[in-house]
Amino acid sequence: MSQPLRAAVLTVSDSVFQGRRKDGSGPAVKELLEKSGWKVVHSQVIADDLAVLSATLREMSSKGLEGIFTTGGTGVSPRDVTPEATRKVISREIPGLAEQMRHQGSQGTPTAILSRALAGICGNSLILNLPGSPQGAVESLQAVLAVLPHAVGLITGKNVH
Repeated sequence: MSQPLRAAVLTVSDSVFQGRRKDGSGPAVKELLEKSGWKVVHSQVIADDLAVLSATLREMSSKGLEGIFTTGGTGVSPRDVTPEATRKVISREIPGLAEQMRHQGSQGTPTAILSRALAGICGNSLILNLPGSPQGAVESLQAVLAVLPHAVGLITGKNVH
């Protein structure tokens, strides 16, 4: 039996970080990943802060985690900086994943097309930005979940294309 893929789930939200709101999306993403065979080894809430999030993404990648999933901070408000933090640390973008998430999300939620979520590669880790709402995060992850193990295999060199 092969080892489960290891993941971090990072909730990016000022209000959750400050204790003004309960985190719904991080636990929902963690639950879906674990039901899908991933092992979530790290969960954390981070304020909408570009430098802190970039540093945390680099740190998680340096631990050799196959997947780093962010939730929140992908919209168009001034404090939404998750895509910018992700862009600072990735070496290559995987636009098809974010496109599929937006496409799938827009079927039931027209405002899903406002998401600026990114997916990309940092070291041997796949970073995937998900929306901040629990429903949006889960639906977005479900839209691409089936291809993630193959993508990780290609990124890490375990799969040859």
